[in-house]
Amino acid sequence: MASQDPGQVHSSLATLLVFNVSGSAMRKSERDMEPWEITDASPSEEKTSLLSQLLRERGTKEPKSLLHRLIFLAKVSPHLADKRDLAEHWEKLFVSLQHHYYQEEGVTGLLLIYPAHIVHILESSTDMLYSVLRDLRDIEQQQQQQQRELVLDAKILVMSHNLPSRLFQQWNYKVLSTPERHLSYDSVREEPVEAIIHECLATLMKFGKHLLKYPKSPQNFPDTILAKVPELIIPQDTICHLLEFQELLTPAQYLHYYDSPMDIPMDSGRGWGGQAEDGAGGQAFPGALCLCMFGEAEEGAGLGHVPAP
Repeated sequence: MASQDPGQVHSSLATLLVFNVSGSAMRKSERDMEPWEITDASPSEEKTSLLSQLLRERGTKEPKSLLHRLIFLAKVSPHLADKRDLAEHWEKLFVSLQHHYYQEEGVTGLLLIYPAHIVHILESSTDMLYSVLRDLRDIEQQQQQQQRELVLDAKILVMSHNLPSRLFQQWNYKVLSTPERHLSYDSVREEPVEAIIHECLATLMKFGKHLLKYPKSPQNFPDTILAKVPELIIPQDTICHLLEFQELLTPAQYLHYYDSPMDIPMDSGRGWGGQAEDGAGGQAFPGALCLCMFGEAEEGAGLGHVPAP
């Protein structure tokens, strides 16, 4: 057997050593990458980006809520013979909307019918609530044509979004016998409209919590429920005073801004078309006050929610 040159032997050994080292590194790399390769190659799992994964994790902690709350005020038409017709009208509207938006959230809330005014609280999806606003707008337009006489001069008190839970377990109404009072408000001593609205909202939320004690009460709940908390009934003169504020939007004005396109010049940050974001994440409208709150903002303002029992 011919002897090999020592230089060739050393060269072959060096090549073999490099090959073994490279093979070991590749096998180590394969072992390190194996879990990721199995995950990516698995046909049963969908490939996702880091952003999608973060959004999915955020969604599991803070699921998107389809529940929103609308509160509006209005005058009762003086030509309305029976105030219970108001409850009948909205009850029929809810049934009709539920058939149309059969996959949407149902309606819960409270309708308080005063001798000359109403306060209506509604909890449902955006489609349902905006349908109610459109119905209110149509009522006012038909009122001018003397076709339907139910309510007048409706104003939106607040629109709250992304509620974690319902405050009301069903939709109730009550015809109140509160005597009508007309107080003369001194413009010098009068409170800001924001303070009055906050006080009314806090009172309504407390009344809603009180109703949770009577989950099986009839739709037109008895007077005994009110007799225990007379201080939680907003005075009618306060409602009358709020309706005088031009800052509160009518349903027609609110829907106009809602349906209008929003154009934001990139260099200015200003919104054209009537909409702009406010500091609380809602929408502010020029020349008008519209409290558009989110669940976190509402809770931070002392209007927290009560979990369903």
